[in-house]
Amino acid sequence: MTRRAGAADLPLHTGRVPAWLGQRMARLGAVITQAVIHHYGRDEFLCRLAHPFWFQSFGAVMGMDWHSSGMTTAVIGALKRGLAPLSGELGLYVCGGRGRHSRRTPDELRAIGDATGLDAAPLVATSKMVAKVDSAAVQDGFDLYLHGFVVATDGRWAVIQQGMHTGQRMARRYHWLSEGLDSFVETPHAAIDGRRAGSAIMNLTDRRAAPSRQGQMDLLHAMGPDRLVQEVMRIEGRAPSAPVQAELPHLFLPAHHDVRPADVNMRRLHGALAAASEAGPQDFADLLRVPGVGARTVRALALVAEVVHGAPCRFSDPARFSLAHGGKDRHPYPVPVAVYDRTLSVMKAAISAARLGREERLEAIRRLDSATRRLERKATGPSLSAIMAGERERSHEYGGRSVFGYEPPPSRRVSEGQGNRVVRHDDQPQDQQRHEGDASRHAG
Repeated sequence: MTRRAGAADLPLHTGRVPAWLGQRMARLGAVITQAVIHHYGRDEFLCRLAHPFWFQSFGAVMGMDWHSSGMTTAVIGALKRGLAPLSGELGLYVCGGRGRHSRRTPDELRAIGDATGLDAAPLVATSKMVAKVDSAAVQDGFDLYLHGFVVATDGRWAVIQQGMHTGQRMARRYHWLSEGLDSFVETPHAAIDGRRAGSAIMNLTDRRAAPSRQGQMDLLHAMGPDRLVQEVMRIEGRAPSAPVQAELPHLFLPAHHDVRPADVNMRRLHGALAAASEAGPQDFADLLRVPGVGARTVRALALVAEVVHGAPCRFSDPARFSLAHGGKDRHPYPVPVAVYDRTLSVMKAAISAARLGREERLEAIRRLDSATRRLERKATGPSLSAIMAGERERSHEYGGRSVFGYEPPPSRRVSEGQGNRVVRHDDQPQDQQRHEGDASRHAG
């Protein structure tokens, strides 16, 4: 993956991640991280964090809102919690976060240095410099509020920062990667995520801004009247100006919260569905030796497998990955908790077996991804609307849950005149308390 990976719009959304989902995100984020590191190494995982398209798809497959600004906070938080018990084994540490957590990054880096022997001083300086560059050298109207620093025991790191523009109600995410970084002030970013809002953006870190940086230094040392007049003439357009910065490859994440056909590459989605069908619930469950794995779980695993093994070009439509485990706000449908837990069981079993030298289960998941790419060239299937309608119809069977509560059966919604409204958890009858456990039978 290249250091400069592209750009994306992130609409500002409020709200919190419910505990029942946050805990699962931490566990799934950890097992996906372990799978990536097992197959491709720790450096590759850091590179993927620096790829904004992959990062967005990673969050979507974990059941977070597929397009909102909260994705960044939720993913960084999930990784920090999920990887903490594994840091010694993986040699990977997650520091910082949102608001006050971001300001604790230097202290966390020093603590890591004390525990591992890693020289923390340059990492602390790096953390501060990265924040300074994105808040001062890149002046685009977005105020930083999140700083996540992921560091390995060999000193390599990735940084994800995010700023908000309250006037536009948009967020911009900035990705950094230590690999290939020669200068903090000349094209240092792996990527800058955000919506282009006109020409009123000053990026003094672009290599084409080198004359501007040098000019500012010259002015500081020799502010003679002739030189100042020349600068004023240049600003007013009476002298040649520097070329305009080229626009990065752009991923547009729209303001609408629902998942629409235009947001999903249906050819790839049909490939994943066809691969899950071809694998066969019985054969796949027997291969992985995890009881209860059925067709619906295999469909989710096909998308998880792509997050682990997919090439960078395959993450241009992050909405597609929300079809694995839904979303906390019921878009594209409520989170199928039973399916989510089966996915976790399969991935954890595969990782555990691989640690003991038994690669069969992880290889089965890799083959599922290979089948997706092979079959998508000719696969056909139902429309996105039909897929989502089917998921919502059976949501209660899979332990469907959202920030609004558990998903009731369709018959109950109709009989009580609820339409699409969701009954809150407090309104559920006593037998609903057993809903999540009983739903595991239906995950197949």
